[in-house]
Amino acid sequence: MLDLKNPTTQQHAMEAFFFGYQAFTAKADEMLERRGLSRVHQRIVFFIARYPNLSVKELLALLGVSKQALNIPLRQLLEMHLVNSVASEMDKRKRLLELTEDGAKFEQSLRREQVKLLERVFTEAGETAVNGWLAVNKALGQTQALAD
Repeated sequence: MLDLKNPTTQQHAMEAFFFGYQAFTAKADEMLERRGLSRVHQRIVFFIARYPNLSVKELLALLGVSKQALNIPLRQLLEMHLVNSVASEMDKRKRLLELTEDGAKFEQSLRREQVKLLERVFTEAGETAVNGWLAVNKALGQTQALAD
């Protein structure tokens, strides 16, 4: 176990996390920038791809953002015809989100680059390290969910 009371160890752990995240997002950031988009747009299309027919309310909860924070990037994705918003058949007031064909291709291209990187580093790190990495990331996510 790392001694996180030691400032040097703290810095090493945080630096590794920072540079790992930077590497994970670098290629996707380039692809997003070419379209005038950002990471928030990627998160939106990722979760719509993951949960088809996601309601706006459900998307807000997953992202942990306000309606105001979601409004502009979601509108941009709708205007770019990457996302569709359709009325729910059960409640016409409820808007459901789905990726368009172009949106699905875009999301897959972003994900494909990140999966390539994960495949390479997971192979290098080995199963035990990957399981530890997954456990740490799940714990971080649960910590954030509990803080909200």
